[in-house]
Amino acid sequence: MELEKLKEIIAEVLSVDPREVTEQTRFVEDLCADSLDVYQIVMEIEETFGIGISEEDIEKISTVGEAMELIRRA
Repeated sequence: MELEKLKEIIAEVLSVDPREVTEQTRFVEDLCADSLDVYQIVMEIEETFGIGISEEDIEKISTVGEAMELIRRA
């Protein structure tokens, strides 16, 4: 359920098909996201899941799976 919601957020922010998004998908290399896109995704994650993500953790996110791990740990 969390992964599906995360895929929806990513698809909406980046205008991609959510079926293209897997846990191995890389934000920059595969989805052509820039740093502002990633921050927008993080803001949506924080709002949707009611969590806070540190700047340090944001800088470490490169894949959808890494973002999912942050959600699970929160």
